[in-house]
Amino acid sequence: MGELTSADLTVFFLGLSTLLGAAHLCGEIARRLGQPAVVGEMVAGLAFGPSCLGWLLPEFQQWLFPHQGGAAVGLDAIVVLAVALLLLVAGMEVDLSTVWRQGKAALYVGLAGLLVPLAVGGALAWFMPQWWGMPAEASPWQFAVFFGVALAISALPVIAKILMDLDLFKTDFGMLALVSATINNLLAWLIFSVLMGASEERQPILHTVVLTLALAVAFLTVGRWAINRALPWIQAHLEWPGGVLGFVIVVGLASAAAAEAIGIHAIFGAFLAGIALGDSPHLREHVRHVVYRFVEGILAPIFVAAIGLEVNFVANFHPGLVLSVLLLGTAVKVLGCSWAARLAGLRGTEAWGIGWAMNARGELGIVLGLLAWEAGFIRERLFVALVVLALATSGAAGPMLKRLLRRELTWSLGTLLDARACNPGLIARTTADVIHQLGSLAAERAGLDSRTVIDAVLDRESLMGTGLGHGVAVPHARLAELRSPVVVVGTVPAGVGFEALDDTPVRLVFLILTPESEPVAQIQILRGIAHLCQDSQLREEATASQNPTALLAALRVAGTLEKSAVAQA
Repeated sequence: MGELTSADLTVFFLGLSTLLGAAHLCGEIARRLGQPAVVGEMVAGLAFGPSCLGWLLPEFQQWLFPHQGGAAVGLDAIVVLAVALLLLVAGMEVDLSTVWRQGKAALYVGLAGLLVPLAVGGALAWFMPQWWGMPAEASPWQFAVFFGVALAISALPVIAKILMDLDLFKTDFGMLALVSATINNLLAWLIFSVLMGASEERQPILHTVVLTLALAVAFLTVGRWAINRALPWIQAHLEWPGGVLGFVIVVGLASAAAAEAIGIHAIFGAFLAGIALGDSPHLREHVRHVVYRFVEGILAPIFVAAIGLEVNFVANFHPGLVLSVLLLGTAVKVLGCSWAARLAGLRGTEAWGIGWAMNARGELGIVLGLLAWEAGFIRERLFVALVVLALATSGAAGPMLKRLLRRELTWSLGTLLDARACNPGLIARTTADVIHQLGSLAAERAGLDSRTVIDAVLDRESLMGTGLGHGVAVPHARLAELRSPVVVVGTVPAGVGFEALDDTPVRLVFLILTPESEPVAQIQILRGIAHLCQDSQLREEATASQNPTALLAALRVAGTLEKSAVAQA
């Protein structure tokens, strides 16, 4: 049995610490410049790879990051682990129950985001393989399918992070983007896993398809049931949160091993395990957050930076190919998803916003490209182009959403709230109690039937809890018969649960009704509330209000409503 020598361990730990430290530093700089951290992490890898350090000091670069020996094997193992856990985290972002309930809009967008790039990209790769850089030994049909899937992938974790940063996570727009990306990802990784299994030539492709589907069905049925039964026992009898964290990682790694054993790539097993884990109501938000932070803070930066160590990006950067992939990938994704969103009933800038959100590819796009390059599907030049596509689309998604969703924003909280819309001191024990009381008040102000309003808000709440965190919730609904937005606000001194991200009991509730003909009004109002409620003193004063006038005064303190509206304009 081989072992790492003292010299191997020295190089391994020094290289790993250098890579991780540089990735964090460059990632933080990227954040301060308004870009995703993955852009900075990739720059760190390029700086220490053959593109930069290898060009300036080739012998030192080879010593610090060798391609052979124990240190190289150790770093490769860390990267493989990072890829598996990245897919585990991506799977945990999937909410299957929301997928089933979301309806045709998410199905249309998710399928269009997959099928349009797959058809257009696959056709171009089939008829023009040399332009896109197909290796001579590669199978034309495998290259065409892979190229289509590479253009179709969406980075669910990146999309979720962008929506959180823009205070859109709990909106109807945010939910549609997340569920659409879920459908898109599930099918894209299924196709890619079949492709990888077929490339191994260990079994006929039909056999690979059957095994892949069987594994998916097993995880999403029996696997979900078993995990749902096991989690309460683990949380009750093992140390918390260490016991459940260990269980999550064990399930993810064992699932990756199972997928690899039957001839499917390990990433698909980890992805399915993440879906089964994330769908359990017993998996607490705190545990999800810890796993996500561990992968995002340690493993993901190492993986992204390590990409720069493998390929000379300068030597393999082909401007024409990079520009073609960037334009084609953006066009098929944005146009396909926007078109589907319009078919589903979205209008104007909101439909375009869905397209740009789905266009973000992030780390998952890089993972896909890396695996394809290692499998021999593509050459280094196309891999570099796909990395640029992943970075550029992730960096563009946030700014484009800001521009698109602000263009039509005209509604502000200051114009919608008065003392009659305030109801402090609600006596409620459940979310439904709060919605019934505030829904009746909103229906009265809107001149609508209270049962219609309450049912609409409750239906929306069943799809995804509307707790923003910090004790604030924003239950809402869109109504065809409503002519203009209505906002009412109440306080619940005892606190109730709205499935907030931080599990904090909700004591300040804004119930929002918007017309279906004003799709961006809801986003405007929700973002205004999110900005307003970042002030902890304001939240405390509003919650402590004893009468409607005092509650309204607390919300208007220091012109907060007007400032939040101006800040978004």
